[in-house]
Amino acid sequence: MEPVELSVVVPVYSCESSLRELHRRLTESLRWTNGDYELVFIEDRGPDCSWSVLQELARDDRHVRAFRLSRNFGQHAAITAGLSKSRGRWTVVMDCDLQDPPEEIRRLYDKAAEGYEIVLARRAQKRMPLFRRWASKTYFALLNTFAGTSIDPGHGSFSIVARKVVDSFLTFKDRDRHYLFVLYWLGYNQASVEYEHAPRASGESAYTLRRLVGHALGGVFFQTTILLRWVIYVGFFLAALGIGAAIYFAVARVSGTAYPGWTSLVVLLLLIGGLITISTGVTGLYIGRVFNEARERPLYVIDQEIGGDVTSR
Repeated sequence: MEPVELSVVVPVYSCESSLRELHRRLTESLRWTNGDYELVFIEDRGPDCSWSVLQELARDDRHVRAFRLSRNFGQHAAITAGLSKSRGRWTVVMDCDLQDPPEEIRRLYDKAAEGYEIVLARRAQKRMPLFRRWASKTYFALLNTFAGTSIDPGHGSFSIVARKVVDSFLTFKDRDRHYLFVLYWLGYNQASVEYEHAPRASGESAYTLRRLVGHALGGVFFQTTILLRWVIYVGFFLAALGIGAAIYFAVARVSGTAYPGWTSLVVLLLLIGGLITISTGVTGLYIGRVFNEARERPLYVIDQEIGGDVTSR
């Protein structure tokens, strides 16, 4: 298929009610490209009828290309699938819930034209409950501290990247990936554009508290080996405490001021036993991640596609 100037990659999960409006606004806001664009929708096997809506849009609009994954693989796997199918000299990644306004794409493109390979959209204010805003700030603070990164918590997946950035992104083999983390790791010339984060068009976020906690743990601990290093630090600290306690009890014994009983011994055994259990568990988690990577299973599987030069399959 021939390349285009601009691709818009949209991972779709439970967005049936907003897809038609999203398509309409994208079509209106991309008129400046004179039709030299494509809309790449990746349906991540949600529980609603999003795929039926995408099939309808693809039949009515030659700019729409829709792909359906064989099961729910997650947002970042869906983004990767969309990037692999994009043909644009520039590629925009955005969410399907209309919180990322399509009208801001032109500003991202114009900023990139100043000489940047990556332009990230920064939310002026996140439209989410107070608890989730606090949790997001805490998460990025921990991530930047432990992983040694400098990720701005105002950034999300809404961005525009050059073709060479897409090609570099697709060389990554990591299963535990985060689109924004990979962009920061890649480097290149980056810039940021601030925008107003819109309220959700309808429904609620697919990220439940449980999924958010799992996502946070994966980001903080499994993007780096820092947790293993901290286990070692705690081990040295407890060993130092043990040496100090041994010296103290030896002196107390010689001076005749030692207290009878085994309380101190029980406490030390519980403390050390707990540390051993935790460190073994942490090591097991890392080994499990290594096992998943070593199996080299595909990051996603595309079940159906429609649009472009494909009728429906």
